[in-house]
Amino acid sequence: MTPGARRVLRAAERLFYERGIHAVGVDLIAAEAGVTKKTLYDRFGSKEQIVVEYLAGRDERWRELLAARLDAVAGRGPAVRAVAVFEASREWAAEYGSKGCSMINAHAEIGDPSHPAYPVITGQKRWMLELFTGLAREIGAGGAAGADRLGRTLMLLHEGALVAHGLGVFPDPFGHAADEVRDLLGRV
Repeated sequence: MTPGARRVLRAAERLFYERGIHAVGVDLIAAEAGVTKKTLYDRFGSKEQIVVEYLAGRDERWRELLAARLDAVAGRGPAVRAVAVFEASREWAAEYGSKGCSMINAHAEIGDPSHPAYPVITGQKRWMLELFTGLAREIGAGGAAGADRLGRTLMLLHEGALVAHGLGVFPDPFGHAADEVRDLLGRV
């Protein structure tokens, strides 16, 4: 990726996250990145593709941060790793997420399954559900049906914490959700 393209993505990420995808046009992105609209379109082709790359980049960085957190508690059991997901989310939100989850925010603006960013949004959430369900299987949550149920419960607690954080309705929703997970899983 060229330096100009990296500047476009950095500007788009900041602007999309702070102002919303629909509120930000390519003129503003190009101006903030210090490139021409021609350069922007030559590299990305469309605003929709910039949105795809913005969301995919955030998802990739989230997965890297989460993998490091999970690696740090490897061998301590799946219940400890489940709590570590919430702790990683607290860390991520403190650094990158003052307005809540970028995927949830993008989904609020992009509800059309034909939009090229839609699979990135739903793919990230499906990946999180698979992660939680895999942890639930390792915990031994009553067979496949029990693991599916526990995985969905963990996912709902996580998504609720993300939304509550973005809304700022009460302090430390990730800590609260982690405490609920500890209670649910027997105080790990």
